[in-house]
Amino acid sequence: MKRITLSLSLIILIVLSSCSKDRDDEIRPLSELEIENFIYSGMQLYYLYKPEIPELANTYFDTNSELNDFLSGFAGPEDLFYNGLVADVDRFSFLSTDYRDLENSLAGVSKTSGIDYGLSLDPNDANFAFAYVRYVLPNTSASANGVTRGMFFNTINDERLTTTANGDGTYSLSARSRELLNLDSYTIALAEFDSNDDLQPTGVEIDLTQEGYTENPVFIAKTLDIDGSKIGYLMYNAYRRNFDSELNAAFAQFQADGVTDLVLDLRYNGGGSVETAIDLTSMITGQFNGEIITKQQWNPEIQAAFEAEEPDALIDRFDNTISDGSLINSLNLSRLFVIGTGSTASASELTIIGLQPYIDVQTVGTTTVGKFQASITLYDSDSFRRNDETLNPSHFYAIQPLVYTYANADDVIGPPAGITPDFELREDISNLGTLGAPDEPLLSLALDQILGRSYSSKSKAGTVFDFIGERENQNTTYQRMYIEDLPDRLK
Repeated sequence: MKRITLSLSLIILIVLSSCSKDRDDEIRPLSELEIENFIYSGMQLYYLYKPEIPELANTYFDTNSELNDFLSGFAGPEDLFYNGLVADVDRFSFLSTDYRDLENSLAGVSKTSGIDYGLSLDPNDANFAFAYVRYVLPNTSASANGVTRGMFFNTINDERLTTTANGDGTYSLSARSRELLNLDSYTIALAEFDSNDDLQPTGVEIDLTQEGYTENPVFIAKTLDIDGSKIGYLMYNAYRRNFDSELNAAFAQFQADGVTDLVLDLRYNGGGSVETAIDLTSMITGQFNGEIITKQQWNPEIQAAFEAEEPDALIDRFDNTISDGSLINSLNLSRLFVIGTGSTASASELTIIGLQPYIDVQTVGTTTVGKFQASITLYDSDSFRRNDETLNPSHFYAIQPLVYTYANADDVIGPPAGITPDFELREDISNLGTLGAPDEPLLSLALDQILGRSYSSKSKAGTVFDFIGERENQNTTYQRMYIEDLPDRLK
């Protein structure tokens, strides 16, 4: 056991080694209790909702033996984490059994056939589901085999996609159907809706193969020239720090094109890196360098340490460089139009909330998720950092707890129910349109506002289908916002 309690003075004085240590794939056996002690220590120190878990109080256990008795009462690390240490209000903290997989996921590395899909209930039988293609990744099996946005499929390898009732009136994709979607190779059978909203097979089958792939989140970046107006369109699908240069390059092109307005399409963006979100706000603007974007709120002990010793560490500010030190390409805009949906979360919402005190931000689409907390990866080392020479060589567990929430410069905290759109339009999955085309329904509605064209406010589109999930549901990093490293004051 590393610690039962840690005073605020020790929080300030933790010093990290600059050395790093690689590990072989061979790991030594160890007891689950050692892993559970690491999990408990990290949660006791940094967890945002520590005050809601009595057992995380610094004085709850008098001895190591009492703590170990508590830990031993759980079936294993997963049981301890989810059933003993995570607060009821927390939907987003998670445990990883292999931090190498977690790191790949955060970097956008995964096995994929190239289909980004949404999932909905069959309108005539809630025991079944269907998938619809939202977009196709380039240079993948799906792109090579002719899969396109707007296609439907409800069978894989001749098996229907099925659902599981959650007990609260909602449904999820069944475990068996998730297995089918994760096969290394599989065959989808396309379908289409008839006039009664019944899915009918088209007779077309497509063979797909999943391969390792690194997804560039800058999916579309183009300049639209409409009636003499230069309008930038950026479809950005995740906040990934390893693609900051590509994001900055897109804004360099917008600069060169003379863009005077921007439509930021975050409809499928579940979030990611806080630092990248800060950089994106600075690319959109540029005239507010050094001003406050967000104010962090950690658990009471960490917050008190910051406020006493380094209160400015709690502030995220507009900046002028990206993570590799390159100067940010800024547009100096005074207004922004954002497309958001029920898949838009965390760092996407930070971009909206953070910019609102400074420029006119108008949103188009449907209500966002409402996720306004950041997490961090904690490893089993004395400093909880990966590149610490004390990193435990015996296992690959890591935890990703929520560590802070935030308010913007006007002290506005994001609404838990999500950000409601200024101009409401639900994406019609039976008529999705072409992403980036001026007549695509959600982009068209945003362009209406920019160009002063007439529009139908608060309108609904097409048949209503019950959305039950998407491709990203199967990733542990789904709708997560994270910081890459502990602030210097906590090292």
